[in-house]
Amino acid sequence: MAAHPVSPLAPKSYPDLPPIAGVRFATAEAGIKYKNRTDVLLMAFDEGTVAAGVLTRSATSSAAVELCRENLPGGVARGLVVNSGNSNAFTGQKGRESVRYITRVAAQALGCAPSEVFIAQTGVIGELIDASKFDGKLDEAATRLVDAPWIEPARAIMTTDTFPKLSGAVLEIDGVEVKINGIAKGSGMIAPDMATMLSFVVTDMPIAAPVLQALLSQHVQTTFNAITVDSDTSTSDTLLAFATGKAPVDAINSLDDPRAEIFGAALADVLFELAILTVRDGEGATKQVSIHVEGATTDASAFRIAKAIADSPLVKTAIAGEDANWGRVVMAVGKAGEPADRDKLSIRFGDLVVARNGERAQGYDEAATSAYMKGEELEVTVELGLGSGQATVYTCDLTHGYITINGDYRS
Repeated sequence: MAAHPVSPLAPKSYPDLPPIAGVRFATAEAGIKYKNRTDVLLMAFDEGTVAAGVLTRSATSSAAVELCRENLPGGVARGLVVNSGNSNAFTGQKGRESVRYITRVAAQALGCAPSEVFIAQTGVIGELIDASKFDGKLDEAATRLVDAPWIEPARAIMTTDTFPKLSGAVLEIDGVEVKINGIAKGSGMIAPDMATMLSFVVTDMPIAAPVLQALLSQHVQTTFNAITVDSDTSTSDTLLAFATGKAPVDAINSLDDPRAEIFGAALADVLFELAILTVRDGEGATKQVSIHVEGATTDASAFRIAKAIADSPLVKTAIAGEDANWGRVVMAVGKAGEPADRDKLSIRFGDLVVARNGERAQGYDEAATSAYMKGEELEVTVELGLGSGQATVYTCDLTHGYITINGDYRS
């Protein structure tokens, strides 16, 4: 499959993330699907590293997700293996055996227990991965572990992504510099439910695993769980966070610690940037769209309505065609199965009011609205007039490019 053109929404430059004490990595070419491309990532964590994660709620989740779910209660990590090109999902007992084999090979290479190695796999569903491709590769990778540059692991986990996704934050806690680095991959089959496609976040903050878990679970809701490219939740969605505890500062051992909120806010910033980069690399995307819903009966209701709008192929194709067809937004609100009153409904494209109180707004300006729709970043706001519930979902448009990419995905 030929490489896809880089998204027009790709960043102009990538952050040069700093090394984080206690984590090193190496990438390798195993030829899982693509030739002459790194497709395996091995991360090694120093002893004492804690782990947290959120995983897909898909009822047909992959063998790798099952294994992470098994390891997470332990709360400790010494290694991570990621491969692109094959998600090893829907591969039965043989798939389970292959992930156990791969984590054993990694554990041997890193000198730790297999239960301390996490695994994530992405790519085609329904094809058993050839676990023997990892033989020798992980051993060799373990001999050349480095702490930079972070763009290398970000590249190694890409599938149909057209650019690597990195984000980082440096914050001060008790006068000490604390770092958070994150990478992600994702482009299609994006409508996360409890997690994202694949994303890995590492920090040197000393923090108890349950606190890290609570913060991750909290902030995933307004970041990765608030994006959608095509309404399809992956079998392999995995978001893992690792804390090496190497920063010389007292550990955060409770959510009641005021520093937990400060650290959590920085973590949320990193997750949010990675989530937005994922939407901006949506398969075939030419526009990034924020759907805001206000005045719903509850926040949860607002979220479901925003998701219905963001997931609507008719809304997304209108946006691709730069058509301010607010009638399609009305349709999506109506089908969401949530409380809505047609005669109280108002809709804005950017700052332009297109509909008010259940009908086209007086003074509606078609020319101004059409000009707004030509932008790369668009906002659609729906006011329901029923309560104080609000939510935002981030999405992209739906173009011919999406069909091209997915029509020949396996060929």
